[in-house]
Amino acid sequence: MPVPERPKTAAPPAPSAPSAPSAPAARSTSSAPPTLRERRRATAVREILDAAELHITEHGPEGLSLRAVARSLGMTVQALYHYFPNRNALVTMLVTKGYEDLFAAVQAAVDAPADSAAGAGSTAADPVADRPFVSRLLDAAEGYRGWAVNHPERFKLLFGTPLRGYAAPADGASTMAARRMSMIFQRELFGGFSLEQLAAADMPPLSPQFRAYLDQLPPDGPGVLPPPAIALLMEAWGRMHGMVILEVFGHTGFLGEHETELFRLAMRNMLADIHRRIPESADAVEAGAV
Repeated sequence: MPVPERPKTAAPPAPSAPSAPSAPAARSTSSAPPTLRERRRATAVREILDAAELHITEHGPEGLSLRAVARSLGMTVQALYHYFPNRNALVTMLVTKGYEDLFAAVQAAVDAPADSAAGAGSTAADPVADRPFVSRLLDAAEGYRGWAVNHPERFKLLFGTPLRGYAAPADGASTMAARRMSMIFQRELFGGFSLEQLAAADMPPLSPQFRAYLDQLPPDGPGVLPPPAIALLMEAWGRMHGMVILEVFGHTGFLGEHETELFRLAMRNMLADIHRRIPESADAVEAGAV
């Protein structure tokens, strides 16, 4: 759930390339069906991505080889370059697809029936059971964990050791996909609270420099929240993500089948801690009861 980078001054736009004199009029992409060439290209790209994901599953992200991927498809590496000009372009597409698949898993968990696995088992003594959006947030966390456990190598591609020589394009497709996935947790964690309540969250004072940085984040991500809520959001994600990392990398394997119970307990404790810091009503905010 990365926070967007500090906005940079945009470079002046490059001049548009002139159209080829003999080029036909542009097709309406909203109405015209894809051409045979476009369909074949899309099919080839999907096959390359599938082969690359299989290669990562078998050899890990660091073992990704364009030559090996091409060989598995019966094509030359020069032919593969026709679809992906270099390794970084393929990695970016794989990361983007990984975030999209993770998003789909988290969203599916949130949309599942209310008595699904993550939401089941709460009791009257549960400190967060009667709060709005709680079961949906727990379902989202379980969807995140489930995808990571079932796709450990792809999860490592997204969140493990960065590949040597690779950096995701700033505000590129992979960054946008990551932001889209993180918005689910932002929505479910704070969906029952107003911006006034979030702004009055009980937090240690933020430094002026940190608060100023958070204030100028773009509004299509965490920047829509007041600074105390952004800090709480990142803390919550760190606790959830940390538990998942421990499991994916095998550090909690000694717990056996009890890993699931530990994760759910940790998520409920995290929610109780977060919600305890937020005033319960607008009246409490006005009264200064934070």
